[in-house]
Amino acid sequence: MVSAGARPRNGLHWARRGLQIGVILLAILIPVSGVFRIDPVDGAFVVLDRQIWFADFFIVFGFWLAVASGLVLTYSWLGTAFCGWACPQNTLSEWSNHLMRKLLGRRAELTLDGERVKVAAAKDKALNWLALGLIFLVTAMFFALIPLFYFYAPDIVWSFITLRDDARLAPSIHYIYSIFVIILFLNIAFIRHFFCRFMCVYKVWQHGFKTKQTLHVYYDASRAAECAKCNLCVTSCFVGIDPKKTETFDACVVCGECITACNNLHAKKGKSGLLKFEVGERASDKARQFKNNVATIFGRVRWTLPITAFGVAMFAWGLWDYAPHHLSVYRAQDVGVMQPQNYRINVVNKMYHPAQFKVSIAGLTPRQYHLSAHDLAMQNIGRADVLLNITPDLAPGIYPILVTVSASDGWQETQRIQHVVTKG
Repeated sequence: MVSAGARPRNGLHWARRGLQIGVILLAILIPVSGVFRIDPVDGAFVVLDRQIWFADFFIVFGFWLAVASGLVLTYSWLGTAFCGWACPQNTLSEWSNHLMRKLLGRRAELTLDGERVKVAAAKDKALNWLALGLIFLVTAMFFALIPLFYFYAPDIVWSFITLRDDARLAPSIHYIYSIFVIILFLNIAFIRHFFCRFMCVYKVWQHGFKTKQTLHVYYDASRAAECAKCNLCVTSCFVGIDPKKTETFDACVVCGECITACNNLHAKKGKSGLLKFEVGERASDKARQFKNNVATIFGRVRWTLPITAFGVAMFAWGLWDYAPHHLSVYRAQDVGVMQPQNYRINVVNKMYHPAQFKVSIAGLTPRQYHLSAHDLAMQNIGRADVLLNITPDLAPGIYPILVTVSASDGWQETQRIQHVVTKG
């Protein structure tokens, strides 16, 4: 016999909270650790401190192939679970609602019909409103810093936070940051789940792949008598729907809060709740079979999973075969005049750390050419030119010349040019 004081089962609730916090931390760690960010100066993507060009085909194509097919796989299998378990917008909206109820009363909610917030008389104080506004502002100021990490290195962002002069910061960064703060403050204070329900393109896109077999909340209608006059699952739903009536296309974000509430209520009677997660066609208890649901899942992923795996493999191969530097040799042109005996050796460092290069020439004797520099040093990503001047008194003919550039990290590339000398 189970006593009336049975312990609540909140594992599902705290698992979701942990994932929500983890996603926010991940959004910060990705750019801070150098896994991915955007270089606004060169207008390029940066992956693991590597500047990615469109010429890095396997990385670019593999990444988008894996992302596109992976999203389709996620949409069709888990549906709107991303919204309820990982989306930062939903996380902030939930937190804002909780804070508002704590400071202004349990009935203090933003409603779709524009009704005024119902503030508890005992909490309708200027201090409570001021505390709510200040907390929202500080939160907006914190989260507005996250986008900066995707465009600037951590030490540059720290310079911005500590108000230190840093030539690497764009002069307009303060205006951009202020705009982010204003948008986030309005979002936290007023918009919240309205954005999710009416403006989120991501959710609309998910509905394009969601089917009746997608993860959803299942209600055991055969035990409907046990929940007569009980409205706990509805009141626990922060998007304001009835979990007992979820259909294929609805506002449910499969967060599981209704399942936790129902399980905790029935645990006092030694029973399981009437709600649970389900993958597969909605049907009666007798018709639902575990093997059919498993077959449904594998039927959906059999074409998307290989594509996702192929994209990941291409991306990994692209990183493995990545060329950290680039060499090009072409005719030098100064003030619009082509100099037939001059060549420009262009060396590019695509890595965000120092690199040293050595330039060597084969096919000519040392007396037949002159290099403006034999060694190059770059402290960061960038490009540098070395001028190759070939003496003009060579005998007529074709001179195959090999230009080789080697880097301190082991990279080496050779480019062949044909220098033609005709009679003057």
